[in-house]
Amino acid sequence: MFLTLSLTLAGLSLVIGPSVSAQSAPTPSTSASYSQDTDKSAPDCSYDLDAMLALDREAFDQDIPSGGWRGLSNAGCYEEAAELIRAWRHEKRDHASILYWHEGQMRAFAGQTGQAIALFELTRSSIDDDADFGWNHYVDGTIAFLRGDREGLDRAMARLAMMPEPSDNSFTRADGTVIRMSWPPNMNVLKSFDACWGRPYKDAYGDDCTQSPSN
Repeated sequence: MFLTLSLTLAGLSLVIGPSVSAQSAPTPSTSASYSQDTDKSAPDCSYDLDAMLALDREAFDQDIPSGGWRGLSNAGCYEEAAELIRAWRHEKRDHASILYWHEGQMRAFAGQTGQAIALFELTRSSIDDDADFGWNHYVDGTIAFLRGDREGLDRAMARLAMMPEPSDNSFTRADGTVIRMSWPPNMNVLKSFDACWGRPYKDAYGDDCTQSPSN
């Protein structure tokens, strides 16, 4: 099972989770660039769509701090970032769950709770693949938070806490850097949801609620 590195930056980071494929969908039409008419107080959410679609997955999804869709996220353009992720995965026919998760996060940041939940559901692993990791418990806890289900969040945290730590829980990045992951993975994010219960996902996921969110 391939694990995706989790790093934090500007309130949003990469998911610790299994890389699996979710269901595919039709390819949307694309244009050479995207821009949005806004007032002077709004963030600049324009970007070069063709340039974004030309990136490989590493550059588009894993380039911290501001590569790919992350530049839009850092600017507060959450809905635009979600639409860009959707366009990229359709263009590339790449339906890895990490892309659905990150699009879901951007939808949640934008307040599109229903769409975010539907995307998060697509990232669930099979029972066998998740037996030693607990990704599905993290999904359960995240969705429970979005639905205002406090008992559901408590159950997810309890189940995730029971995951036995492997003898080697380190992760090797593409550049060869070895990073040891905290265990259980993503528990600090669920604790953040618990600490900031009732607040928007964007706030509860951020640094105000936890010192170092892992997803």
